[in-house]
Amino acid sequence: MIYLVRHGETEFNRERRWQGIKDSPLTELGVRQARAMAGLLADLTVRDPGPWRIVASPLGRTRQTAAIVSERLGLPIAFDERLREHSIGEFDGERADDVVPQLRQDLPRHERHFHVPGGETYEALCQRIGGFLAEVRREDRLIIVSHGAAGRVFRGLYGGLGKEEMLTLPVPQDAVYRLMNGQVDRFDCEPLDEA
Repeated sequence: MIYLVRHGETEFNRERRWQGIKDSPLTELGVRQARAMAGLLADLTVRDPGPWRIVASPLGRTRQTAAIVSERLGLPIAFDERLREHSIGEFDGERADDVVPQLRQDLPRHERHFHVPGGETYEALCQRIGGFLAEVRREDRLIIVSHGAAGRVFRGLYGGLGKEEMLTLPVPQDAVYRLMNGQVDRFDCEPLDEA
């Protein structure tokens, strides 16, 4: 069984920047989101006791989110490079409004960021995430902390989705996905206070 979460909101998310493999810290909202996901994970994992493990992308925003989950669940964190976000090449860290006009307009909107100079391709991302999934055993109990695009591909490959359906999946920062027996289920966190 796998529980998959995306990192909480970051400064770059708030500024509408494409992060890729660049980093920015969680905002106050992002910390609250991570705490809410940790609480939800605590409730979900208690229903299925076992040797749970946390595996996270090594990027800072996922490290910060995973640390909050780890503290709540009392579990150590392992890091795996295959779970990191895909690079958008020369556009990593740039504002979305500045980048979008420079993307190839002959491609579907959800595919354009895979076709940039120096960026990672969709195929490479699938190979990386697929390699991780291929090593997951049926008896494993994993909590995965990853990213938006990487999380889409993770869920899409697990669920056997086609490219278009996979790349248009939602990427909330306040939900937990359960991947079990070939099915993907979403659990939303309680609404957060604005304070």
